Amino acid sequence: MDIKTLLRGESKNVEYKYKLAPPSRSINYTKTAVAFANGQGGCLVFGVEDQTLRVVGIAEDKVFTVMDSISDAIVNSCEPLIIPDITMHDVNGKTVIVAEIAPGLQRPYHIKSLGQEQGTFVRVAGTTRQADQPTIRELTIEGSNRSFDQVQCLGLSVAEEDIEALCASLTKTAKNNAEDPAKIKTVTEKQLLQWGVLAEQDGQLVPTNAYAILSGNEAVRSVVQCGVFKGTTKAVFVDRREFAGTPQELIEESYQYVLRNIHMGVRFKGVYRQDVYEIPPDAIRELIVNAIVHRSYIDHSSIQIAIYDDRLEITSPGRLPMGQTIERMKQGYSKIRNEALASAFEYMGYIEHWGSGILRVMQEMRDAGLPEPEFLGGDTDLRINIYRNGSETVSDDGIVTGLRRDSLSDDGIVAGLRRDSLSDDGIAEETTSKTNAAPSAAIAVVPSQKERILDALRKNASISISDAIRILGVQERQAQRILKSLVEEGSAVKIGAARATRYAEAKKRTEPHE
Repeated sequence: MDIKTLLRGESKNVEYKYKLAPPSRSINYTKTAVAFANGQGGCLVFGVEDQTLRVVGIAEDKVFTVMDSISDAIVNSCEPLIIPDITMHDVNGKTVIVAEIAPGLQRPYHIKSLGQEQGTFVRVAGTTRQADQPTIRELTIEGSNRSFDQVQCLGLSVAEEDIEALCASLTKTAKNNAEDPAKIKTVTEKQLLQWGVLAEQDGQLVPTNAYAILSGNEAVRSVVQCGVFKGTTKAVFVDRREFAGTPQELIEESYQYVLRNIHMGVRFKGVYRQDVYEIPPDAIRELIVNAIVHRSYIDHSSIQIAIYDDRLEITSPGRLPMGQTIERMKQGYSKIRNEALASAFEYMGYIEHWGSGILRVMQEMRDAGLPEPEFLGGDTDLRINIYRNGSETVSDDGIVTGLRRDSLSDDGIVAGLRRDSLSDDGIAEETTSKTNAAPSAAIAVVPSQKERILDALRKNASISISDAIRILGVQERQAQRILKSLVEEGSAVKIGAARATRYAEAKKRTEPHE
């Protein structure tokens, strides 16, 4: 980092020191050296006032003494060993000393005299803070070059039938998500071992943390909290739900919750009507999947999905993995925190190519004419904001159609519940769950894709391919395949042709729409 960049102000990776503190107070800067080593690295700049950015410099006759003192303090105070790269720079005739700290590989780094528990520091929002226990555990995992989800889940045992049930569940999800289910290979015990979902210990199979997460076991906390808020802050709740269970359940329940609580408009292509959500559903699903697979499971916090009047906000617990930054993430660089989960998610069809998800979301937002997603944090959690559309959608013909404020039922069909129907205290008069309900109370069995389409057919005279895409949150080709399969089974009938094609339940066939 050049000196001009360093003098633009303090940041996550730059901290100023007006002058060198005496040896008895060297912790004022050695703790920042520790924080830099535990993070993305950084520079301590001596001879600059942090409030005014005024360069005061270091006295010429003391420059080399100060450089030696800085080096000795950092080397002698920190553990494991941190060796700073110390240089001096001339700024308008004044000497500035820069101590550059590289990202460390032997984490966690700490102040020897304070011990690991009290002496581990990290950078948070441009300041140096003492690390809490989950962060120290995360740093320890990073330093050992392991993945937390591949570590044995202590206190959890597994039987042969449990393994078979998990294999069947993963295989079923993969086939439901695949364009050609026949090409999907059944998950085996051997595959779970290769991924790190299971491990061998003393000749016995033991479950890892990934096994607990994929099976929905409470041994590893995996919860998603969803809420709708009136306005642009969390001052007034309109509705909230909490979901727990397997990743498949969390993805589906959270995804449907968001769709029920965002606007839907209408776009016309010629004489054909197309229902359009204000936020692309594929982008919503991608961000939910990303949060579940990449979150820190060492941190017991919940994933939070908040719907405000102006944005959708998804917050995932845990600092960014070692070597990852928001800038690199937006460029498509992938850093896998949970390697076993990532392998299972790729098999199930939730992840196509590692690192491509965020790029797809950004492209989908551009295609929808929406602002680029906003990425915030990364020190203790990652927050992604998707800003919502306005109150209108414009058709290809230039016709403006209003966005509806109706909530949607689970299958995407309008249920007539209004988001803005509030009681005097700002809380929704009718809600589908109690506030702070136990996780098990908020979970329903996630039906297969065919079952969800059949449910929609029973509730409606007929549905279109667009309806099926919206209900399932899949691509058009997969929706067509599922509908075709139902027709071939005799569960549904096809009505009309080309763009006018609709589908109805076999026992209640309707006439084509005029």
